[in-house]
Amino acid sequence: MQDIQPTLNVQLKMLDDALEAPSYAHPGDAGADLRTRIDFRIGPGERVLVPTGVAIALPAGYVALIHPRSGLATKHGLTIVNAPGTVDAGYRGEIAVTLLNTDASATLEFKRGDRIAQMVIQRVETAAFERVSELPGSVRGAGGFGSTGGFNAAQ
Repeated sequence: MQDIQPTLNVQLKMLDDALEAPSYAHPGDAGADLRTRIDFRIGPGERVLVPTGVAIALPAGYVALIHPRSGLATKHGLTIVNAPGTVDAGYRGEIAVTLLNTDASATLEFKRGDRIAQMVIQRVETAAFERVSELPGSVRGAGGFGSTGGFNAAQ
């Protein structure tokens, strides 16, 4: 596979030099792995705010979205409470991740340096909100949650 060159420079400050910096596991991956700065345990149904030892300075017009790691979610029920977490371009503090253990019985244990989340950096648009008295029509209209179907639950 051909190496993919980075398309954006992001300033990175490691708040803990002993930790590995965010990195992509494979060429072409969208998410860079974030690691825990601390050892921690998270019981069934518990949530914990986990520091990563990473601070960044994104250019204006970009956001870092913090996503769960799919393997941890599938195998252990670990997710991010506010997935995806949002790191705005103006934020300069440590990136921390609010993890939630959705497993009904297993306590999960993590060691410093374990991969806990992934960071996806994307360009964002900012909207100019224009007040109107009526919105234009659409095929969907005002139909809300579940209005398009797609799930046939057995009665």
